[in-house]
Amino acid sequence: MANTIKLEVVTPERKVIDDQAIEVQVPGRDGYLGILPGHAPLITELAVGEIAYRNSAGESKRLAVAWGFAEVLPDKVTILAEVAEKAEEIDVNRAQQAKQRAQSTLGGSAPDDAKAAAQSELERAENRLAVVEKLNGQMANLVP
Repeated sequence: MANTIKLEVVTPERKVIDDQAIEVQVPGRDGYLGILPGHAPLITELAVGEIAYRNSAGESKRLAVAWGFAEVLPDKVTILAEVAEKAEEIDVNRAQQAKQRAQSTLGGSAPDDAKAAAQSELERAENRLAVVEKLNGQMANLVP
């Protein structure tokens, strides 16, 4: 399949994605990267963000990802992430609770290291909620 690129997303717990993609977008440390088949090789650090891709059937897929690395080769993208969740697997209630906890910690008189951890958790929770919101928006566009 010369018009696709193999996409693998792996966390320490499991292989989240093993698919063929037409295009892939990943949250690099310094901004999002767009990747098409035949892309020049590179390795980049990942930030908290969204992996978006279109599979070989043309369907848009989304994942929330936090931290890790991406290796890009002309015919394959491998993402080693600390955390990655498909949009449809995200527990919205849990993400909202994590967001509230983080906001509470940031608004209180916690030590600086606790506030730094809370800021990181807030960023991750907001990203997870944004990925779900985009999925729901996609689904709403399919309903007549």
